[in-house]
Amino acid sequence: MKMMFKKLLPVAITGAFVLGATAANAQITKYGKDLTDEERAQISAMAPGAPEPKDDEFVHVPPTMEDLEASDLHPKMKEAIRRGHDLFVNTQQLRGKNVFNNMNCASCHIGEGRLPYAGPVWPAAVDLPAYRGKNGHVNSLEERIVGCFTYSMNGLPPEYGSDDMLALSLYHQWLATGVPMFPKDKLYGRGFPRLADPEQAPDAVRGKAAYQANCAICHGEDGAGKKEGDKVIFPALWGDDSYNWGAGIARVYTLASFTRHNMPLGQPNSLSIQDAWDIAQYVNTKERPQDPRYTGDIKETREMYLDTFHKHSMYGTEFEGKILGDHDNVGHKNFLKPEILRSRDFTGGKKAE
Repeated sequence: MKMMFKKLLPVAITGAFVLGATAANAQITKYGKDLTDEERAQISAMAPGAPEPKDDEFVHVPPTMEDLEASDLHPKMKEAIRRGHDLFVNTQQLRGKNVFNNMNCASCHIGEGRLPYAGPVWPAAVDLPAYRGKNGHVNSLEERIVGCFTYSMNGLPPEYGSDDMLALSLYHQWLATGVPMFPKDKLYGRGFPRLADPEQAPDAVRGKAAYQANCAICHGEDGAGKKEGDKVIFPALWGDDSYNWGAGIARVYTLASFTRHNMPLGQPNSLSIQDAWDIAQYVNTKERPQDPRYTGDIKETREMYLDTFHKHSMYGTEFEGKILGDHDNVGHKNFLKPEILRSRDFTGGKKAE
């Protein structure tokens, strides 16, 4: 494990782990049934141990930054995509302005947002606008990015239409090159697919032991992650430098899937399903900054977002004699909820029938 850590460290220092984004990744956009043996081998190398594409699944391997440079896109387009990529893999450059913890976009969306089962971001570019249960209205691509800044980076999102928001949106859309809008078929490897239920209920005590054996070498026994100067090497998993209680990965099943399919770094799908669930249970019973939707009452907030979110998190539940999330701590920022978060109404002012 220590040897693996040493091998990965130089790559991680660049700001994002780029596993799978290497030379042998030719762009692929087709159904699983049409994949050649070589293409299947390429996909397997990108996501070792992941399920193979099914015949009726739509498979997409996005272009690389090398593909961008070799393309005939306008120089200004290339410039904007480069900026979006740079922000994506090193979002810490916005620390203190838009980001208030130690997370980058690529902390959750590994491999530059390209890899299957690692939260690839290209599906968002072709599926949105769409209804989202988390906030109860139709969301645009920019609004999904706003959510990542608000919750995962405990931050203040870039303004809609700003240069940085355009660059990030364009990077997402460019990764989706060749994919039709609003695809009706299942997209291979999107998001963090829910794992099978474990044989035993997830347990934080077992999770602590599994965490110390598999995760602490990079993220620390205290979950604080690892930094060299101002550069984040491995993100914090709890505490003020980590994601807040409203982040998608604060849901136990989401973190379990992410952990199983992507961790330990460089060894995806090596943990048992039970260990992945137990580690997620342990990590997500640790305190972190307040959910930006907090009303001032922990019970009320949990109930308000129970069906759409918090029934899958430990927020507002009792653990070791304390109610998790029952505090006013907002981390390193000086506000709770960004003003940019708002509801939407498409009735034109008329009451829905």
